[in-house]
Order: sequence, then structure tokens, then C-alpha cells
Amino acid sequence: MKRAVGVLAALALLGGVAFALLRPTGPGDDPGPKVVTVSGVIGSEKRDFFEDPDVKAELAKQGIKVSAQTTGSWLMGDSRLDQLDFAFPASLSPAEEIRRQLQLKDAPIRPFYSPLVVLAHRPTAEVLEQNAVASRDKATGVWTLRMDAYLNLVKAGKKWEELTGAAGNSDLRGAVFMTTTDPAESSSGALYLAVTSYVLNGHQVVSSGPEVDQVKPVLRALTAKQGIQGSSSDQPFKDFLTNVGNPLVLAYESQAAQLAVEGKSTGDMTVLYPDTTVSSDHTVVGRTEAGRKLAGLLRDDEVLRRLEAKYGFRPQADPSAFAKQVGDRKESPAFAPDLSAAQVKQAPVPAPDLLAKLIDAAKGK
Repeated sequence: MKRAVGVLAALALLGGVAFALLRPTGPGDDPGPKVVTVSGVIGSEKRDFFEDPDVKAELAKQGIKVSAQTTGSWLMGDSRLDQLDFAFPASLSPAEEIRRQLQLKDAPIRPFYSPLVVLAHRPTAEVLEQNAVASRDKATGVWTLRMDAYLNLVKAGKKWEELTGAAGNSDLRGAVFMTTTDPAESSSGALYLAVTSYVLNGHQVVSSGPEVDQVKPVLRALTAKQGIQGSSSDQPFKDFLTNVGNPLVLAYESQAAQLAVEGKSTGDMTVLYPDTTVSSDHTVVGRTEAGRKLAGLLRDDEVLRRLEAKYGFRPQADPSAFAKQVGDRKESPAFAPDLSAAQVKQAPVPAPDLLAKLIDAAKGK
């Protein structure tokens, strides 16, 4: 009797399993695609984006989970790239170097970008304005930094105390310069050299060794005044927010825009758009099929593009996404949704070998 009961129970169990396997799947039963972990290295400015629950959820819908470590863009080549699915530096030059190192044929994908801007507290911006180094558009509130005038101050060795309007401001002391990251390790620092060398070279891209030699003294001064430089744009930005460090800080527009979009306090932070700048093209180098899939999603997925704009980036495939995030804001700081309308000129980036020479020149090599 017990044997019969056991057989019947087993048949019932098998029948239940068969029912579960054979019955039609309902709308709420779809488990979605199999999620594959995609590993890589990213710049610190993208860490918050990849940690966003909405970003993780959208990627999971597409079968991807990102596992990423942060490091400086020019340091990514020192990572175990042959064991990673992708590398995501903040500009094209290190991406091309990584592609060369991995001997990849596919062109890297640039899903979004962010122009380099200069951060200053409002009183500092007003001092620059009094000295014809900065100006503010009365209609839009957008601030502009005049790069020629700024570099003239650096070449002349000017101190803040010598500028009109600086008296009584205890924060404005010492030589005029801006804090950047280490150009040998970080994209933003290297792109700063690209911009400054372009302006110093008569608004022409540096294209030869003699032209590197010509701009070397000023590039060296711009770097030497800073002392020790970090490899990440994150720390100078945090120092600025806590009123520590230099009055002028080079940053990605996305860093400031993210705070503003999230409604977080920015105090008297002023975003100055250099009249000649360069946009940092955040570029994905996909080593594996999974890495290339991630790159394509970041460029093409509408939900991800909206989330990229939420973090202050400008999606390549939808420039209006950034404008929608910052365009209707009435609070300070003011952003320039349309860079052309704000008369911001984009400087070309020198060829990689010449950029490397500019970095060596700035570092005193």
C-alpha cells in the first residue's frame, strides 16, 4: 500500500513539473534575457551613472550587468585589458591608444560628451569680469572665460592681489592659474593642454615639434604652479565644493550639471565656459562582443540617453536631452544648452604623438 502511495505521489509531482514546463507563459512570467556581467574600467566621472538603480535596471532588461573599476583615462592601458570586456576613458585619444594596444579593428563608440568648463565662486568670477577676463550674458546668465586674456595673466606671472576688485577677498591670493588633473594620467588634464596650446599657437592646432617648443614655457608654468596633481577629476571638484584649494578649477560640465539637475545645493558656484574649449568625448572600447553591446546600448537606447543627460552628459545621438534637463532651470549656475549659440569654439585635439609631447613639455621633460 505504501509503495502504491509513493508511486502516485511521484506521478503527481512529475505531472506538476510537466504542467509548469508546458503551460503557456503569461505576461508576468517572462524572466527576460539572461543577464551577463560585463567588466571594464571607467573614469570616476561616470561612476554615479553606472551606480544609478535606473541605469542598472535598463541594462538588465537588455541582458547586461556592469562591473567596473574607476581609474584615470591614461592609466587604463596599465589595466589587465585582455581580461576585461571594455574600457571607457573620457576622451578619444586614450581610447585610440587602448584600441591600438589590443589590436582591435572596430572603431570605438562615443555615446556622449561633456565640454570642459571652469568653476569659480561668484566673487571670483566677478573679479575676472572686472579685469576683462570673463563676461556674463545678461539675457541667459551664461558666463564666458576669455582664454587669451587668462593666458596673458599666466604669462605675465600675475597674482590675484594685483587684479582690480580682489582686495579684501582672502581667498584670492597668490598666482593666477587653474587646478587640473595630471595630464599624464587623466583626460581632462591632457585636454586642457590641447586647449591652451591651441590658443598659445595663434589659435592653430600644434602640429610640429618646433610648435611644441614654442608653447612649452607657458605649459610648464601652468603645470608647475599646481604642485602635485591627481589622476581623477573627482577630487578637485569635491575640494571646490567644500571651499578648499584653488579659486579656479577645471571640470567637466557634467559634474556641475549633475548637481543642478538633482536639485542639490551648489552654493555660489559659477560655471564659466571658455570661449575656446574642447569637448571630452567619452569613448567606449569594446574588447568583447558583450563590451561592444554595452557601447551600442549607451549610444542607442532612449532610456539610457535620458539617464545620461540626468547625469549632465550630452548624448551624441540626442543633443536635446541635455537641454531638456537644464534649459528651464532658473537657479544658478547657468548652463549653455547650445554651445554654438553661446559662441563657444571647439579646439581641435593634436595627434596622439604630439599630445604626448605636449604632456612631456608640461611635466618638464
